Amino acid sequence: MDTDIEGPNSGVYKKNVQGKSPHKWVDITDIFQESVKDLNLGELLYDDMFGLLEAMSAIEMMDPKMDAGMLCNRGARKVTSFEQAVNDGLLPLTNLPQSTLLGIIDGTLARLVSWLEGHSLAQTVFTCLYLHRPYACQDHALRVFCLAVYKLLDVIKDLLHKAFVYEEEDFQPMQYGFLLKPDISEQRMIGMLREVEEELHRKSRNKPTDVECKKIGVETQAVFARIKFVRIFLQVLNTLRKEEQQQQQTSLTDCQRLIQNALEMLQIIKETVSLGDGSDGNEEMACFEPSINQRLLPPTFPRYTKIKKREEAIVHFTEMMERFKVVCKAQGITSFHQSLDIFSEFSQSGPCLVARCALQLAGRNAGASRDALREAIKSFSGPPALSGRAIPAARQHADTFLARAARPAALLLQLSGHNRARQRDKLAVLLDELAQLQDEAERADNNCASALNVLPKPYMATWALYHTLRAQSLYLLAGFELELYAEHEYYYIYWYLYECIYSWLISTLSKADSLLQENAVNQANTGKGRRSKPTKATRKPRPHAKDALRLQALQQLCGGYFKALLGLLREGLLQAPLPGFDRERVRFEHRFLAFSRLPAPPPAIYKQFRSAAQHEASHGSAELFLAAGRHFGQAGQLLAAGGGDVPLARAAKTNLVLLRVLATGHRPKDRPFFCFKDSKHFPVIKLTDS
Repeated sequence: MDTDIEGPNSGVYKKNVQGKSPHKWVDITDIFQESVKDLNLGELLYDDMFGLLEAMSAIEMMDPKMDAGMLCNRGARKVTSFEQAVNDGLLPLTNLPQSTLLGIIDGTLARLVSWLEGHSLAQTVFTCLYLHRPYACQDHALRVFCLAVYKLLDVIKDLLHKAFVYEEEDFQPMQYGFLLKPDISEQRMIGMLREVEEELHRKSRNKPTDVECKKIGVETQAVFARIKFVRIFLQVLNTLRKEEQQQQQTSLTDCQRLIQNALEMLQIIKETVSLGDGSDGNEEMACFEPSINQRLLPPTFPRYTKIKKREEAIVHFTEMMERFKVVCKAQGITSFHQSLDIFSEFSQSGPCLVARCALQLAGRNAGASRDALREAIKSFSGPPALSGRAIPAARQHADTFLARAARPAALLLQLSGHNRARQRDKLAVLLDELAQLQDEAERADNNCASALNVLPKPYMATWALYHTLRAQSLYLLAGFELELYAEHEYYYIYWYLYECIYSWLISTLSKADSLLQENAVNQANTGKGRRSKPTKATRKPRPHAKDALRLQALQQLCGGYFKALLGLLREGLLQAPLPGFDRERVRFEHRFLAFSRLPAPPPAIYKQFRSAAQHEASHGSAELFLAAGRHFGQAGQLLAAGGGDVPLARAAKTNLVLLRVLATGHRPKDRPFFCFKDSKHFPVIKLTDS
């Protein structure tokens, strides 16, 4: 007779009455380790019964990082509520030592940072038992701090919701039944914090007479710095979330002074973080109960939450304040192209979610307004229909196009507010919007030309094409940053950038310069009342020359990578898939599927790529390496002429030296590897034996 009992992994197996199991259990640990020794970090062995979906869905039982249930009910520490902890004497409500107060504040701020990095409120901030009953705290400083935390959470949530550039992995808005809006206004909360500051300041002014009093004085100053930082942080966030543009510009001027004061307080906090209880990390304070809100979580596998260390939380706040300086400098910018460059550069620096949202609220609406787009197109290609002297019918057609372009322009600015991984997904959707915008631009050019009784020219279509090509290049380069491509795929990505994207971008900028020059000549002739030969006085400098120079350098870089990688593949120095498992055409079409709906530039097909690759490969590996070296040399010269990117110039020079060595016949023992340390998109090719 058999009976069911629980197994060691919460499973069920059959066991007979005599205590012998009918199953023969085999330890496969050594067999497993032997089987996976050939796999590198990040590689996955595929099987019909175990694919990517099963690997991502698997939970490693008994591992605290994967099986969060290991930490829920198996701790030696008993879960206690606020009332139980007070009755047991674990939570003092009055006459708290300064070291205890420092530990509570620092620990709560660390949990606030953990919440801002994507964890839930129930598992981070509200694990502090004092926050469950803030009005029960009789200590004045602690009670005001707890109320200020509630107000901070409310203000941060409001700011993030207004910007709306967060994803589920960035931010969890659920409150789990906690009310974040106590009946205290922001101004009253700031006033309460000032009262605590004044009280602590009076205490710190008393001259200490012995060592113990000196220590208490230092701790009092440390608490003062933290209360003042919380007050300034609340003021800064309250300023940044204002939607009224005029009021926002006035307030952001004072915001820089507040940010500087906050950085000074953070420096004091950093120097005194060791004074608080629990700063060594060996034992958590009694007021922090990790499992107190376990019953509030949804009935799924609880997410493992690792609380930030206090030192790391201070670094996070310091970086946030430095980002806020950039946000303040970006105020008042009404140029669409300038806003686009600032937003893109800011996103590449890896800011936190709060800083990204603050920049969105500070400049997104102004940068994508109709007036900003009108000036952007006028400065890019100079359409006559946008000039003040154009007839009303032409201006009406141009305004119709501006109204249509407002949505894609706003999406381009909003794009940089999302995290880097989500930006690539958003770009694929945005390309469909830009495809429709190209049709609208061509129609607007024809309508404006008909109203002005002139030959149609692609003024607005050139502008729409330029931003389409920029979005395409960002989409492809994001794949390198996110490590989506295998090394054997690099060469056709760089080929597409070299042959299609950058060549079209350079041609588009040249066309825009020509349209600007022609429009300037026509305006000069109209003013004179007769047509005349353009002179040096009527000719304007080419405003897009600097951008075109950088694009030429990037094009040469991509050409160098394409030919260098082709030579490495030809020599067998890059690991390629086995022919039976490889369908290069399928991979090629998959990588560029997002471009298939664009009217311009026409998507390149796989046959074009194979024809170009076979033509280059017919010259031999040595000639491929020499040709790639020439591309890198030209890229270095162009970057130097433009006074540009030092890391890119260094990568071009290093690759040039390596390719010259390979062209002489030197072959490394191991395959080369690609170092993306200096640039996320254009690596340095290195030899493992050098």
